[in-house]
Amino acid sequence: MLPSDLERVPISALNQYLFCPRRCALMHVEGIFIENEHTILGSLLHDHSDEPGYETDEGVTVLRALPLFSDRYGLTGKADIVELGGGTPLPVEYKKGKKRHFENDDVQLCAQALCLEEMFGTGVPEGCIYHAASKRRRQVLFTAELRAETLSAIEAVRSLLQAGKVPPAILMPRCDGCSLRPVCMPELTGSAPSEAWRQSQRDLWKA
Repeated sequence: MLPSDLERVPISALNQYLFCPRRCALMHVEGIFIENEHTILGSLLHDHSDEPGYETDEGVTVLRALPLFSDRYGLTGKADIVELGGGTPLPVEYKKGKKRHFENDDVQLCAQALCLEEMFGTGVPEGCIYHAASKRRRQVLFTAELRAETLSAIEAVRSLLQAGKVPPAILMPRCDGCSLRPVCMPELTGSAPSEAWRQSQRDLWKA
């Protein structure tokens, strides 16, 4: 069990943090959120999966909008889809883009698996990310390396939330599609990224 004063980490914040720590802080510390075409398309994609309920097809029970929690890791959130076949939960996360590997999506899905393992009392070895643009699933294996990365991200986000401070901006190409760019203003407040930062982002966003 967690100490009562330990900061709970929203699972969605892990994805935001790995995309951009400043964006994560603006959303989860300052409470700022602005819609753009990317966030609206993402919301439309989740409309069906965000309706709580379940259905059974060919022996597989599909749970929609399942609330998730972990006392062990201090997580809270919601799974788009959880498929139950043979007693093993399979988390399925919906993303609007084409089939492509993004480490932040894998970490978000792995955090869901950590919750499901605690809730169902069984191991969850894998999950899937459904890419709407290509209408294909991508299998994600919850390896020891991915689990370690997920635990590291959980602690990083928890520290960010506890500190209650917004990190400085770093102007990056991905800023172009960020809905919070008008608030963040990386052109005015940001700095040029270091080579170490550039390399870390190349590693993170490998195809």
